[in-house]
Amino acid sequence: MNIRKEVLSNVSKIVVKIGTRVLTNEDGFLDKNQIMELSRQIVGLYSAGYNVVVVSSGAIGAGISALGRHKRPNILPELQAAAAIGQGKLIEIYNECFEKQGYHAAQLLLTRQDFEDRQRYLNTCNTLHSLLSLGVIPIINENDTISVDEITFGDNDILSALVSNLLRAELLILLSSVDGLYVKPPTSGKKSDVLSVVDGISDDIKKLAFKLKTKEGIGGMESKLEAASIITSSGEAAIIANGRQPDVLSRIMGFDNVGTLFIPYKNKKKIDSRKRWIGFIVRPKGEIYIDDGASEALQKKGKSLLPSGIVKIDGDFVKGDVVSILSVKRHKEIARGLINYSSEEVQKIKGLRTSFIRKTLGSKPYDEIVHRDNMVLL
Repeated sequence: MNIRKEVLSNVSKIVVKIGTRVLTNEDGFLDKNQIMELSRQIVGLYSAGYNVVVVSSGAIGAGISALGRHKRPNILPELQAAAAIGQGKLIEIYNECFEKQGYHAAQLLLTRQDFEDRQRYLNTCNTLHSLLSLGVIPIINENDTISVDEITFGDNDILSALVSNLLRAELLILLSSVDGLYVKPPTSGKKSDVLSVVDGISDDIKKLAFKLKTKEGIGGMESKLEAASIITSSGEAAIIANGRQPDVLSRIMGFDNVGTLFIPYKNKKKIDSRKRWIGFIVRPKGEIYIDDGASEALQKKGKSLLPSGIVKIDGDFVKGDVVSILSVKRHKEIARGLINYSSEEVQKIKGLRTSFIRKTLGSKPYDEIVHRDNMVLL
């Protein structure tokens, strides 16, 4: 069976991320005709029975256009001011385009904190599912007016991956100004071949990322690969495609060879919602470096992390925080999990057998530093 048909036939929920350059013309102004065309395609997916959530860039660009400027500001307050002006204009155009086809659009402005706080995360999930049940098309963007580091967060690529995991969407479509993952960076006047299917995001695949920064946006292939890596590590699929191609969404779901399809490594199981939150949503508060024996126990034997395998720690964390677990030999992250002890306590018991925990700390609430049920292998 065609690999695209095999993967995409099981899709019911889709997150479509639309980049700034897909929405704007050569002068950097919002292209209303293009937004109308994309809206038509999204409605087509709805009519075909798919649930679709849109993550759209373009608010800052819309604000810059409204101000009559032709250059993206470099100062944070000016970027936030442009976003404040542009957010309303962007959702107004989307809603107008969808209403012409009998649908309403709803705007959700999110920050990273909305994902990291478990209650806010679940509330966001419930709101999105309610909107979908009402036949309303959610349009999500970062709340750039109050965000700081989020403005350079990856041009909404990572946000779209987080939304996909929140919804457990089977497919993330990243619409950009590139045709897919190129074998080599395209040069002026010369085309480069695009990979059709990528089976997992290996280090060799990451080397194919090239930096692209324009006056309209800040995203590049690097952030798109990071988003695709989050999705495939969760057991789902992602596609990078050119949003200016005619009928790109219907062609993708018609199994045409459009863009680059990223699929999980073979035998990679889908991760449940709670573990997606632990492994890919919450930013770790600290790092735990472990020896080879502990690395093998975690990766090959499905064991929990015990204090005896810990070599060193970095950062300040408390019980219940998410921590990053790294191989001290390879200096590479291999897992994330919820910690059972504070950084101060782990510092005291690292390298010790579990039988020494009570003697060292005065109590032993847990044998495990990170229990396997609260851990996600990366």
